[in-house]
Order: sequence, then structure tokens, then C-alpha cells
Amino acid sequence: MSTTTVYEQPRTKSTAHPSAPPDGQGSVQFHASADLTIDTAKVFAVYGKGGIGKSTTSSNLSAAFSKLGKRVLQIGCDPKHDSTFTLTKQLVPTVIDVLESVEFHSEELRVEDFVYEGYNGVMCVEAGGPPAGTGCGGYVVGQTVKLLKEHHLLEETDVVIFDVLGDVVCGGFASPLLHAERGLIVTANDFDSIFAMNRIVAAILAKSKNYKIRLGGVIANRSAATDEIDRFNEVVGLRRLAHFPDLDVIRRSRLKKSTLFEMDASPELEAVQEEYLKLAACLWAGTDPLEAQPMKDREIFDFLGFD
Repeated sequence: MSTTTVYEQPRTKSTAHPSAPPDGQGSVQFHASADLTIDTAKVFAVYGKGGIGKSTTSSNLSAAFSKLGKRVLQIGCDPKHDSTFTLTKQLVPTVIDVLESVEFHSEELRVEDFVYEGYNGVMCVEAGGPPAGTGCGGYVVGQTVKLLKEHHLLEETDVVIFDVLGDVVCGGFASPLLHAERGLIVTANDFDSIFAMNRIVAAILAKSKNYKIRLGGVIANRSAATDEIDRFNEVVGLRRLAHFPDLDVIRRSRLKKSTLFEMDASPELEAVQEEYLKLAACLWAGTDPLEAQPMKDREIFDFLGFD
């Protein structure tokens, strides 16, 4: 009879200050071990509504950083493990896959078992996820960071980008926020995307009480206009860092398993490439932390629900 592995999050020492209030106020949160911090690279966590284009944004941002001469590591944090496929041209095995193959004896793994080189030298890792209903996403992310540290890969990296599953803000899938310096939110100019952004702002604000994560800004994606995004940003205290319209060349890049920097040249493509390079340069130079205050659900419904 087959058995199912149940992934249990270990009880680990929190990196929070001893006098800090409980993380999450009334919820069970995943706490990263103090020795799993990433302090040798600029670390960004990319969030946004499911299907908004976080993987496209993350992969092209990774490519843009690499074009600026930075050593980049992208970590996909989604069980469907497709964050990096435009960089690697394949669905690479996940960290959980390779750990299972050695019965979770991580000392038996080699770097090439879970790290794959993609476009322009971008290093790619897919954390994957536990089987549905059997574990915590925070454990998966924690094991990934642990492996990277054990193999000293983070010491040779300038930029780490976490591409995070959908708009899930539970303790497990919020765990990249424990490692990142800046949280970036990808959104479109519509109600559902901005509603999800508001909840992500609340999650980042909660984590910022005990960890170094701060809001870095908003990336408008798949939108001809940004008026509703900008109106919301002005009220809550966010700012837009970049704007990527809903262009066919972006859709085709996914179908071709390519970054935008590999597509055939055109004026509109060059404009998008330049916007990604400007975004990467802005993030590398450093963004001021944003002290945004999210709206209550009813407030944002009224704010966005009428012409």
C-alpha cells in the first residue's frame, strides 16, 4: 500500500526580536530559522493576483538584472513550477522532487540537481510545493534557502527574486517575505487585481513588524491605462515603479518559451525592454521603503466599485 509523505514545518527559532509581538496576531505563522537569512544579496519577493503575470515579470526582470551585469538567482515558489521556464526553456525539477529522490538526505544532492542555468547566466530554482493538503509552503521555501546556503550559492549572487504563488498571503506562502528586503506587487488596472494588491499590502505590513521586508512599489502589468492603480496608490501610500501594457509580443514570448530580450526586434518590444532595464536599475540603486496602509475590504469595495 502506498503512503503519502506529510511535510511538517519544524519548530524553529524565529528571527524576530524577543520583545516583538506575535507575528500575524492570532494566526499560526511559519518562522524562518535565524541561520536561514539571506544577507549577501538584494532580495525581492514578487506578489500579485493569480494569473496577473508575475512569472513573466519576474523572469524578464531577472534577465534585465543580468543585462546590467548582475549575478541573478530566481526562485519559483509555486507547485506548478513554471516560474523559470522562459529562462531555461523547460520545466525543471523542483527542490521537493529532488529531495524526495534522495529520501530527504540533502547531503546527497549536488548543485546541478536543483539549480539550472538559464538565459544570460540567470540561475534558476523551482521550490515546488507539498502535495495538496499535506504540508506548508513555508517549509518548502525554507528547505530551498537551506540548500542554497549549504552549497554557498547565495554568496555568489547579487540579486535574488522570489516569484510567489498567486495572492495567497497565509504564513506558508508569505514565507519569502521573511527573506526579502523589498516586496513588489504586480497588478492590473482592474478591481480584482487591486483588491488582491490591498491584501498583499496588509501581509507585508504585518511581516515588516518583525522582519526587514518593506514595500518597494507596484508594477502595472497587462494594462493600457494605470488610472485606478495610481488613484489607489495615492490613497494608501504606494508608488508605481513600472508599466507594461498588454502587448501581443509579451503573450508570444511565453508561447515561445523566451524572455522578451530574445524576441525579434520591434519598436514596441524595444520600449518594453527599456522599461525592464530601467526597473532593474531603479531596484538595484535602492528604493525608499513605503509605509502604505491598506484599506478595509468594505472601504476598497466602495473606493473601486463605482464610476
